[in-house]
Amino acid sequence: MKRAFLIVFLALLISVPAFSASEAFKGNIYDPGSLKPVDSQTTLKPGDIAPDFDLPAVSGGRIRLSDFRGKKNVVISFVPAAWTPVCSDQWPGYNIVKEVFDANDAILIGISVDNIPTLYAWTRQMGTLWFPVLSDFWPHGAVAKSYGVLRSNGVSERAIFIIDKKGLITFIDVHDINRRPPLEDIVGGLEKINR
Repeated sequence: MKRAFLIVFLALLISVPAFSASEAFKGNIYDPGSLKPVDSQTTLKPGDIAPDFDLPAVSGGRIRLSDFRGKKNVVISFVPAAWTPVCSDQWPGYNIVKEVFDANDAILIGISVDNIPTLYAWTRQMGTLWFPVLSDFWPHGAVAKSYGVLRSNGVSERAIFIIDKKGLITFIDVHDINRRPPLEDIVGGLEKINR
């Protein structure tokens, strides 16, 4: 009961667009209009080993997925593009629910095909994010492509992959690019790992 209440409360809380509509983003958001909901097809499925990657982080240094093997469950959040309405709401919303990730021994990793300077400026507008933001800029979209979520126009799908401590994919949501993935699906996917 407590879990259900928390999920509903958090889902309602995160569904309110608080950041792209805020003064911090006023006049800086590019609205591409409605896009084709999904434009790629991943061949990955739950039970597959997650493709490893090594990408530069906005905060400096590089992050390799395999560094978390045996240590943390990993949630990868691919977003299509900086400075767009849904993306500018989605990642800051995860700040509200950091405790959910902590309770499930999970780290969140944000990935975009944008370059580091663009991601730096964009994420600074958001305020402090508790998770690393990585650039899949060069070779352009190589990680998104390895996960089967690189769209034909060169941006990634809006997608969530949950990976357990063994490095196995346990959950995939290639989501409608025009909408945020439901938080309760991510919470459910994380809690399933820990059962």
